[in-house]
Amino acid sequence: MSSRRVLAITRRLLQQFRRDRRTLAVVFVAPVVILSLLGYVLRGGGSGPKVDLVVEDSGALATAVADHVAHDWDITVSRTDLATARSDLDTNAIAGYVRLPAGFSDNALRSRVVAPEVIVQGDEPGPATTVIAAMQRATAGALTALVSGPPPRLAPTVTYRYGGPSLDTLDYFGSAFIVFIVFFLVYVITSVSFLRERTQGTLERLMASPLRRSELVLGYMIGFSVLGLAQTAVVMGWSLLVLHIHNAGSPALVFLVVAVTALVAVNLGIMLSSFARTEFQAVQFIPLVIVPQVLLAGTILPISSEPGPLQVISNVLPLTYAGYAMRDVMIRGAGLDYGPLVLALGVIAAVAVVLIIAAGATVRRAPA
Repeated sequence: MSSRRVLAITRRLLQQFRRDRRTLAVVFVAPVVILSLLGYVLRGGGSGPKVDLVVEDSGALATAVADHVAHDWDITVSRTDLATARSDLDTNAIAGYVRLPAGFSDNALRSRVVAPEVIVQGDEPGPATTVIAAMQRATAGALTALVSGPPPRLAPTVTYRYGGPSLDTLDYFGSAFIVFIVFFLVYVITSVSFLRERTQGTLERLMASPLRRSELVLGYMIGFSVLGLAQTAVVMGWSLLVLHIHNAGSPALVFLVVAVTALVAVNLGIMLSSFARTEFQAVQFIPLVIVPQVLLAGTILPISSEPGPLQVISNVLPLTYAGYAMRDVMIRGAGLDYGPLVLALGVIAAVAVVLIIAAGATVRRAPA
């Protein structure tokens, strides 16, 4: 074995990377950006879940519990009446509300059982758990300050509007991961395959034919979309029939949401592949396009827990609305008569239309 020849190959490879600025950016810049973004998401000091507090009792214990709830750092509390709290819950303005009913203090001292009422949305595990934990801390703190000796037993009444304690982690996060898996794989397949059509000369020959550019883009889009729909059917079938991920809505609506999202991925892949010379460069867009959406679109962490500036970015990402729509259907059992679901589908469809136009505009561009 010749060490000189081995070093020559190593030197040649490193020189290629030195001339490829995109690769250098992916190797050195992308990890720093992604880790910084993750750190900002986790430590950026976003506000906690919004909670309404309804106090119908004037006793000392109710007053103390209400004071402790209002000062809990993990939630954002607004004191209101029961009708307003129920309305806020119906419009998804809050993660839940805490009610201290009339006679709360006297009943606790007489029965030795403290029973606050906690009503949560339940469509996401994080906010619901945070609200329940804050209620338990507040009650424990109030009892410590007011009651000497053995404290009364804490037995909050927890009501879930959706979901509930019977749902596990996969049930809650499965809806978001179904749409993410399809989005990611369809994007990768489309961008790499479309770039291969370009590098092999197929695209140039088609562009030299009587085909119009719109016909060319539409033909490719339909072809990749058929593949994406087939993949959607497989992912859905495995998720619902084999893994038994909770689905309270219509499977047809779930398929519709994922199908429209796959259309976004197809046209995003066609558009971005126009700016790559090699398949490796096409894959390099993943840290820039896919990873930020995973971090910011509520796939892993609730958007409400993000810092304010990141929430603004989250609200323009297509995966955010795909996650909203999937959660509406699979967790809440919503149909097309549910306004937020229709809005989310409309946003995803609008993004798909914009990307179709952008794909058509960039298909003649030489790779950057």
